Amino acid sequence: MSEQPTLKHWMMACRPKTLTAAVAPVMIGTAMAFGDGLWHWPSALVCLFTALCVQIGTNLANDYFDFKKGADTEDRIGPTRVTQAGLIKPETVKTGFMLMFGLTMAGFLILVLRGGWPIAVLGVVSILSGLFYTAGSKPLGYLGLGDIFVLIFFGPVAVAGTYFVQALELNYAIILAGIAPGLISVAILAVNNYRDIDSDQRSGKRTLAVRYGRTFAQYEYAISVLAGALLPVLIYVLIRDHIYILWCSVICFLALPGIHTVFSTTEGPRLNNTLGFTGKILLIYSIIFSIGWIL
Repeated sequence: MSEQPTLKHWMMACRPKTLTAAVAPVMIGTAMAFGDGLWHWPSALVCLFTALCVQIGTNLANDYFDFKKGADTEDRIGPTRVTQAGLIKPETVKTGFMLMFGLTMAGFLILVLRGGWPIAVLGVVSILSGLFYTAGSKPLGYLGLGDIFVLIFFGPVAVAGTYFVQALELNYAIILAGIAPGLISVAILAVNNYRDIDSDQRSGKRTLAVRYGRTFAQYEYAISVLAGALLPVLIYVLIRDHIYILWCSVICFLALPGIHTVFSTTEGPRLNNTLGFTGKILLIYSIIFSIGWIL
């Protein structure tokens, strides 16, 4: 057991490869507000801070509670989990996620001053969902509800919330735009659950991959990425504006190596690389969409 965790250990616990799921919807929501002439940069910065805090808090809570529930063992084939590996004491990791959720609450309190009670509700639900993703007797992630949680909170909720606190209004195009980063974030979770299907089954973690099998997880990954990449086509057909968002369809081709890997292997290291690769795909998508909307 490490007596003094290093910065490297904390970085491992924060899971940097997953943080694009927090950055992407904030980027998209901010770009849409900017493109609509309704940008409010202080709110945008607080949204980014808050999104990162809730993502890191969720990751730390996942590290802690998966260890406590026996889901993370020595047989794990995914990236190292600091609690299970003894790199950081469980009590220290617990303090870490409590601190991050506290900072999340502080961020939402600032945003409430501009956005009002809807932001307060969003803050409470986001924190509770992040905590009970793996905490409690019936955590979301263990019931196969993690995919829905990711789709909603890293998609429409994050994009719409970011846009709303800047523009103080919403429209259906914002909600639709939020579905795409949510879907690609689901793909990140899908490859994670596909990789861990055997260990999750042994520990009683009933992810969708465990419930419906490897083939389901493979198609969930592919469909989530491709549907997310093509969603801007639907948005353009409906609003007949911001034509440059159609460049997002290039993601369909960029994602092919990841799709091929998921359908061709069950090897942990290769799937770990695909997880990081999918995070990059999400970031690239967000950049293309953001620039396309502004232009």
